[in-house]
Amino acid sequence: MPLTAAAAPPAGVEQDGPYIGLEELPPTPKQPKERWAGRGWRWPWEKKVVLEGDRIVRVNDERTNEEVGFEGNYVSTSKYNAMTFLPKFLASEFSKYANLFFLFTACIQQIPGVSPTNRYTTIVPLGLVLLASAFKEMEEDLKRHQQDNDLNSRKAKVLHGTAFRDVAWKAIRVGDIVRLENDEFIPADMLLLSSSEPEGLCYVETSNLDGETNLKIKQAHPKTAHLTSPLAVGSISGTLRSEQPNNSLYTYEGTLSISSTSGELIVPLSPDQLLLRGAQMRNTPWVYGLVVFAGHETKLMRNATAAPIKRTQVERQVNLQIVFLFIVLLVLSIASTVGSSVRTWFFSSTQWYLYLAADAPSRIKEFLQDILTFVILYNNLIPISLIVSMEVVKYWQAQLINSDLDIYYEKTDTPAICRTSSLVEELGQIEFVFSDKTGTLTRNEMEFRQCSIAGVAYSDVVEEHKRGEQGPNGEVEGGQRTFEEMRTRWRNGAGAEVAVIREFLTLLAVCHTVIPEMKGEKLVYQASSPDEAALVAGAEQLGYKFFMRKPRSVFVEIGNKAREFEILNVCEFNSTRKRMSVVVRGPDGKIRLYCKGADTVILERLAADQPYTEPTLIHLEDYATEGLRTLCLAMREIPETEYRTWAAIYEQAAATVNGRGEALDKAAEAIEKDMFFLGATAVEDKLQEGVPDTIHTLQQAGIKVWVLTGDRQETAINIGLSCRLISENMNLVIVNEETANDTKAFIEKRLAAIKTQRSAGEGEELGLVIDGKSLTYALEKEISPVFLELAIMCKAVICCRVSPLQKALVVKLVKKNRKSILLAIGDGANDVAMIQAAHVGVGISGVEGLQAARAADVAIAQFRFLTKLLLVHGAWSYQRLSKLILYSFYKNIVLYMTQFWYSFFSNFSGQIAYESWTLSYYNVIFTLLPPFVMGIFDQFVSARMLIRYPQMYHLGQANAFFSTRNFWEWMGNALYHSIILFGFSVILFWGDLKQATGYDSGHWFWGTTLYLAVLLTVLGKAALVSDLWTKYTLMAIPGSFLFTMIALPIYCLVAPLVNFSVEYRNIVPRLWTDPIFYFTILVLPFICLARDLAWKYYKRTYRPQPYHIAQELQRFNIPDYRPRQEQFQKAIKKVRAVQRMRKSRGFAFSQTENPDRQEQVHLVRAYDTSQQFERPTGL
Repeated sequence: MPLTAAAAPPAGVEQDGPYIGLEELPPTPKQPKERWAGRGWRWPWEKKVVLEGDRIVRVNDERTNEEVGFEGNYVSTSKYNAMTFLPKFLASEFSKYANLFFLFTACIQQIPGVSPTNRYTTIVPLGLVLLASAFKEMEEDLKRHQQDNDLNSRKAKVLHGTAFRDVAWKAIRVGDIVRLENDEFIPADMLLLSSSEPEGLCYVETSNLDGETNLKIKQAHPKTAHLTSPLAVGSISGTLRSEQPNNSLYTYEGTLSISSTSGELIVPLSPDQLLLRGAQMRNTPWVYGLVVFAGHETKLMRNATAAPIKRTQVERQVNLQIVFLFIVLLVLSIASTVGSSVRTWFFSSTQWYLYLAADAPSRIKEFLQDILTFVILYNNLIPISLIVSMEVVKYWQAQLINSDLDIYYEKTDTPAICRTSSLVEELGQIEFVFSDKTGTLTRNEMEFRQCSIAGVAYSDVVEEHKRGEQGPNGEVEGGQRTFEEMRTRWRNGAGAEVAVIREFLTLLAVCHTVIPEMKGEKLVYQASSPDEAALVAGAEQLGYKFFMRKPRSVFVEIGNKAREFEILNVCEFNSTRKRMSVVVRGPDGKIRLYCKGADTVILERLAADQPYTEPTLIHLEDYATEGLRTLCLAMREIPETEYRTWAAIYEQAAATVNGRGEALDKAAEAIEKDMFFLGATAVEDKLQEGVPDTIHTLQQAGIKVWVLTGDRQETAINIGLSCRLISENMNLVIVNEETANDTKAFIEKRLAAIKTQRSAGEGEELGLVIDGKSLTYALEKEISPVFLELAIMCKAVICCRVSPLQKALVVKLVKKNRKSILLAIGDGANDVAMIQAAHVGVGISGVEGLQAARAADVAIAQFRFLTKLLLVHGAWSYQRLSKLILYSFYKNIVLYMTQFWYSFFSNFSGQIAYESWTLSYYNVIFTLLPPFVMGIFDQFVSARMLIRYPQMYHLGQANAFFSTRNFWEWMGNALYHSIILFGFSVILFWGDLKQATGYDSGHWFWGTTLYLAVLLTVLGKAALVSDLWTKYTLMAIPGSFLFTMIALPIYCLVAPLVNFSVEYRNIVPRLWTDPIFYFTILVLPFICLARDLAWKYYKRTYRPQPYHIAQELQRFNIPDYRPRQEQFQKAIKKVRAVQRMRKSRGFAFSQTENPDRQEQVHLVRAYDTSQQFERPTGL
């Protein structure tokens, strides 16, 4: 638990004196009471106490509950706080081997007589690097703290005495009674005591928890439902005996004992009474709730994981390469030390003028000191500026993402926000995308779009080419008609077709469990299923307005007249029946059965000789190709005698204790027969804009998309089909098993069959669909390897009815067993654990509840922005960073290997070839800009080409730009350049140059010349590898050399004058006026880079990479002919969609189902909206 959770109590909360009344508590295992009791904080070395037994909470007894020490409601998602920042940050920074190495170097530089360079030349740059990294980490974590504070500072109404007061969420405690109002988020896990609705009912939206958009019905226990005023709820006393905090979202057990004058009242509690933190109140004016779990003990937070400190694959590779270079450095140091020892021990007599102590008192000590000397001398083989360069470049790459207008959502004024800049390069290496469905792929909106009635197609908007033709009698024949035409027909027309239209609209207005509610002047429909609300709203649009519900009837306004339909029986929907029916008595006194459901179950229950079946099936196929969700509608009149007989059977089934669901299904089967086919509806489950194209593009880029959702299986499959995750020719493997053994046997059987099929060369595309229960078994240790193998073989995977923890476990399973980079994307609190488990987490912002966006590494407003985020920014960031790292290693090795070659000429004395501060300026000033410019602005291919050819994303997945081979090729090139530069400089200066004055040019003359030749070579290399030249590139590459040629002479003049560096005394007039100097620094780089230029020409001409070809297409603007191919593919797709939908059609039902409880029937019988103004106010 972060230490911020241990802060002082919020303002206004008093510290009471000694608590009393503890002797009245029943024996209970107390929470471990610490100095910061109630905040859940503990020392890092302390083990987390596992709570056992029951949790005892006293009702309306704040002091007693405070004494027990329950955890507070403060929640933190940040990485650091004031006390943990320094140790955590330093541990993270020194896990990078480069920083660790330079810390070691800085320490040994402080030893007198060991360092050949200034003692501060390493520790000062290292300090600057750490400060820059600390600043970046603090800036990013302060944003998380601000978001946490915003959440913790939200207000809720908590009962104090007999009145409710506004209190910050973080001040809420276990045992508090909280009043929640409509559309408010639930601040802690609470038990529903009462509500404004009849019988203590309320609606809750849990899309943040389980991904389901349909509203859940919660109901207070009848023994507490009467507590509808602050005085009543504040006067009760008693004890809540509850289960301990756990991560199960769908279970709860507890008992509330209420003291009363007539004795103790026992109230059993179940999940029906549990309101979970993160859910949102809907369509309920107010509720009272008793807090049972708070803060990090809530079920939502128990499903979350601590904010991880993520390390990228590129960073791990850099660490490994630094180890390789350190080994090389040690080898060079030991070799140089051996040379120095041979000189000292064996040639001291012939080199008497050097005063070498051949008989040194301790040769071992001298040997070790020499090793340290050469380690310092060669230490910059590993570039000290690399880590800070990477951090700065990543920061600016993140800013480029933030400022990209292509991924800015204008409607909600939401830009992309890259919260964790250290992960940007991994966006270019993603192989798996794990996506939530609700709110991520879909908009949470249903809209009634089209329908087919009596074989005639109607639509809200009819395109010109879909209109029918006018017949000889003046009527329109065939094609689609508008809803307005339908309204005109049923109002003014007559005949069989008009009667069917009226029955169709009556069915839409009557056959449902929707509750109407007036909000001001507007009629709002409360529905447990967004599909049902869309159909009822569609009926209202077509002139059949459902406006009132009573326990036994519904009222529909038809042609400005209110008609009452008596609801005799309701046969609920469930996933086995795939239909819903109501038996009603109409205004004309006749009894009718209205039934709606999936086409397969409706068609087989029709009477013979149906006139409208064939045309309606053709319309269903059209709706299917448009991705609409369909329902078929049918009805029949029931004679009075038949109904009485059946009603007795139904009542008997409803009274069954065991197996009630099956008994009710059988009773419904007896009446749902010989029906008349009315037509079909088409509802659009609106996808986020561009989702199908985005998923298709990601799949073309070699990215596997897995959807992990809390929705039902049918809903998830329908969305999978409409968003092109599942294709028409894909064979679905559906896992719905009840036990672990059955799950294992099924998976193994299918896996063996697939392997056999593929070994025979019959590879077909597969899609895996698995429900939450089977997934629980599939994630077990014994089955998980087989499950993962099967899932990897599939092009698409859909996991349904999964909990937030299961989402995270699926991600972790793939992460642990595959060397792939994973991305998770979601929009709700239920996705936080999954987002944090993946290498890169992306949150959808701009919707209600931004928990996912707060916990994510990158926040975007729309799923479709993922295309540019990954294929463009990801690919650019990966390629830029790869080039930056390789170039940084290259430029240091070129310079410092010349120092090694010089050791052979300096008798391994440890003499440096270059002035020590000039060495430091090499990384910190003179070659600082080229890596930055390449890392921030370079584009190996334009954004347009990367999106047009998503296959180029494979380069990042295959690590093509930063493989071990790439690294050693660059290192080999650096070694070659160092040999050429040093060798030719020695030849040109052999025997030392004589100047016009007669003096020798001297050591620093040669060293500075070689230094500048090296500098121009590495800048020329930067020019060769840059793919895009901008004004910043000109400033960085030619500009750096011009700056050096101006700044270095100034330093050489000033440093000796202030006694800062005496090596450069009087060098400027001798060096900068000598033609040999200019000849050397121009010719040597040309010799070095001629080979590189020839190699580049050979590779691009004879062994081109895919991006080389794309560069040529981009340069010459060569068109391709893919648009024609895409039109052809769309035509094929439509044909295949028709073929597929003849086998299986999506149907629009998604409300809560529990056949044994018949809760929908209970709901509609409880409501009387004609009495809506007599509800209690709760105040």
